[in-house]
Amino acid sequence: MNDSGLTHFDEQGQAIMVDVSGKTETHRTAVASGLIKVSQPVFEAIRQGTAAKGDVLGVARIAGIMAAKNTSSVIPLCHPLPLSKCSIDFELLEAECAVKAIATVKVTGLTGVEMEALHAVSVALLTIYDMCKAIDKRMEISDIHLDKKSGGKSGEFIR
Repeated sequence: MNDSGLTHFDEQGQAIMVDVSGKTETHRTAVASGLIKVSQPVFEAIRQGTAAKGDVLGVARIAGIMAAKNTSSVIPLCHPLPLSKCSIDFELLEAECAVKAIATVKVTGLTGVEMEALHAVSVALLTIYDMCKAIDKRMEISDIHLDKKSGGKSGEFIR
């Protein structure tokens, strides 16, 4: 680690993959969420399952799980992790005309799964956009954040 406290840079300021070899293996969990605000026609197509491309939330769920499993191939300094769980849940928020995506990711390992949870939510929401853009391209993805994490040296975090 360098003087700034940032773990992904060495003393010379070079980007590095953090050495986790001295860490203890622990059970780690991360939960992240985000929103996609949509028009009423898009919301109804999602709710009723009538989007031309098919089951929007079903496909978005699989895309989110695949994203979590492949995070290290997209985020350069992430460690590849053998995930023990990844679930993607959705809440239809009628009053906001939005869909909330929630990713829960677990691993028993040397490093956390926050990036995997955040990546899963991002890709799930992007998949909803992709599947519904023929209806309306004005959808807005927002509020992607870590809700909570547990395990590891830094312990528990709750937003």
